[in-house]
Amino acid sequence: MQTQTENKLSFQEFKNQILDDYRTAILSRETSLLGRREVLTGKAKFGIFGDGKELPQIAMARVFKNGDFRSGYYRDQTFMFAIGQLSIEAFFAQLYSNTNLEKEPSSGGRQMTSHFGTRSLNEDGSWKKLTEQKNSSSDISPTSGQMPRLLGLAQASKFYRNHPDADAENNFSISGNEIAFGTIGDASTSEGPFWETINAGGVLQVPMIVSIWDDGYGISVPAKYQRTKANLSELLSGFERNENQRGYEIITVKAWDYPALIDAYQRAEKLAREEHIPCVVHVRECTQPQGHSTSGSHERYKSEERLNWEKDFDGITKFKEWILNFDAGDEKIASIEELENIEAEAKKEVKTAQKQAWDDYLNPIVDLKNKAVELLENLANKSSNKTFIETEINSLKAKQTPFKKDIYSAIRKVFRLTRSENISAKEELKNWYDERMKIEEDIYSSHLHSQSQWSATSVPQIQPEFSTDQMEDGRVVLRDNFDKIFEKYSNVLVFGEDAGNIGDVNQGLEGLQEKYGESKVADTGIREATIMGQGIGMAMRGLRPIAEIQYLDYVLYALQLMSDDLATVQYRTKGGQKAPVIIRTRGHRLEGIWHAGSPMGGILNLVRGIYVLVPRDLTKAAGFYNTLLQCDEPAIVVESLNGYRLKEKMPSNLGEFTTPIGEVEITKEGSDVTLVTYGSTWRVVTEAAKELAQLGIDAEVIDIQSLLPFDLKHDIVKSLEKTNRLVVIDEDVPGSASAFMLQQILEVQNGYFHLDSKPTTITAKPHRPAYATDGDYFSKPSVDDIVEKVYELFHEAKPQDFPELF
Repeated sequence: MQTQTENKLSFQEFKNQILDDYRTAILSRETSLLGRREVLTGKAKFGIFGDGKELPQIAMARVFKNGDFRSGYYRDQTFMFAIGQLSIEAFFAQLYSNTNLEKEPSSGGRQMTSHFGTRSLNEDGSWKKLTEQKNSSSDISPTSGQMPRLLGLAQASKFYRNHPDADAENNFSISGNEIAFGTIGDASTSEGPFWETINAGGVLQVPMIVSIWDDGYGISVPAKYQRTKANLSELLSGFERNENQRGYEIITVKAWDYPALIDAYQRAEKLAREEHIPCVVHVRECTQPQGHSTSGSHERYKSEERLNWEKDFDGITKFKEWILNFDAGDEKIASIEELENIEAEAKKEVKTAQKQAWDDYLNPIVDLKNKAVELLENLANKSSNKTFIETEINSLKAKQTPFKKDIYSAIRKVFRLTRSENISAKEELKNWYDERMKIEEDIYSSHLHSQSQWSATSVPQIQPEFSTDQMEDGRVVLRDNFDKIFEKYSNVLVFGEDAGNIGDVNQGLEGLQEKYGESKVADTGIREATIMGQGIGMAMRGLRPIAEIQYLDYVLYALQLMSDDLATVQYRTKGGQKAPVIIRTRGHRLEGIWHAGSPMGGILNLVRGIYVLVPRDLTKAAGFYNTLLQCDEPAIVVESLNGYRLKEKMPSNLGEFTTPIGEVEITKEGSDVTLVTYGSTWRVVTEAAKELAQLGIDAEVIDIQSLLPFDLKHDIVKSLEKTNRLVVIDEDVPGSASAFMLQQILEVQNGYFHLDSKPTTITAKPHRPAYATDGDYFSKPSVDDIVEKVYELFHEAKPQDFPELF
């Protein structure tokens, strides 16, 4: 009745609200129960559900408003149902991996069940008006991986409240009043990203509400093995705010106590929305009626006493008891018969939705099978291999619930059977198959990168202009270019360790915090994962964050977020969401084990979906930032660590010139050998080319500029047509980035066709570089190493003209 009084509801309205909540809870539970059966009967591959968490999610949904964002995990189906952003049909469509975006809008069948996300983008890649819809950032499976992104989603509200000019049309925020809601299981709070996020959220005082669904287990591992204190509220108590210190409002509530849950979330919402005070709602005594997932049974590790308790304290059971026992004088909410009627109708509704979702999934594949059978039968009737083809046809016909794999595999076998035949029926089958492969390519492999007009590779190149011969330190070129960027873009901000007050460790941001304010040029703590999360979340809400990771080595702390979250945003939503974060870092050639390493091979393997840009100087780096701010894709820019004090010509069109992404630059033309490199090593290679010229070898030097994407115009192979020899120089370990470059040149560009000598790589040693100048000399490619290795190629080909050096 407190809720009724506070919201000034009539009793009938209050009653309807309660019964709507009960119906939502029952619908969600029935969906979980039927979903598990669908997996166990073989219709779906895997199931993980939100049963046992229905009531707290309904309470959370009550305070979730348009413009708000969720950053959650795979238990939140009830919440998504309750906010109207998930239908039962769509839930089952994802369970079956229906690739139709209209049926499964979260991911187009690319994500496993219970991985939810709303669509932030129109079909052309432009932003929707996010303040007019309820939003969920796309889920990822890695435990606690959703937490750093939550920080950025919340920080966006704080930024918009302080800088309304960054969103004059209120597309992303209305006065910074939006809340970011995070959800996590209690066991996942053992992960580092959770604690890093909690700490950073308390420092930044951003409007986020973290809900912990606490059922006491991490799959089979109980809480006593998960954390120092079994009670998470006690463990978090050091983060609690008081009269003198900032912190969190920490609210503890039972998962089965419906009125207390409603009250808890109303309190949290008021604090977060109005005052930007972060909150933790620790929801204790959750149950998990079906265990962790369809991979196993919780009866294996829960005691009989625990299992009985879970039945007695199941949230829906207790909710039903509360409704039946509610007494407001002559007023009752519902009778047992009324609740049983809701339950029966919900069961029927879920079953109907499941059947429709199954038909929506299966019928197009059956139609595909029938068309394939028709074409195969036509081919069989005209083929000398008819008997063998009919075996494949009959096998395909026998599959009542086929996968597309079955259909295409049969066709490919038939192509092998008829490899020597040239008949029109085979050509007809091939044409149909080729068209289908184009469709399947879009279904399963599109949107690794943006397919919009704002793609990075479509940004026109503008050359730097020089009105004078003024020479400055490279860091001054970069700093003054950042100054122009902040003048030009109201939604750009940069943050990182030492980025603010001192203007980064190399003064590339010198004086900009004083000029533009602490919220636009900000220092952070030493916490790379949440620096990355800040970038991802804010970029998902229309800002253009530049997340600075101080050194390239430290990117490893953020690599999980880059790989599992940022790199997959466009892909895992099939163009439904984007996060155009710019990651700024620096590396290469500093002398020592740390900050001198070049983990480019690992980065290349793990961040497909993020551009990897490796400028040779700071003017090129500045051009990359100018390019990236005109596109809608994420990238990492690795500035040359030893280039900040080297002199460069000061461009007169700062903030305007661009460095093209995916294009190489020939910095020295030559006719005898092609030397391919990037970043700081370019200077070493350039010096080596001068030495080679004195030995009679005319080397062409190519700076690739970006590793991902790599030489889209295939200019390197054009160089090989002239020189017929290839040497790839890289300061990474052997077989790392150099192997990637060779694969691109030899396999993708067919560069092997033009070679007169074996392709050669010159790399660092397999270990990290030893300290100091001599350590660098013996650990990484030197001018001497490059000259001698290239000379060997010519000695091998023309020993008379190029005798042994020693």
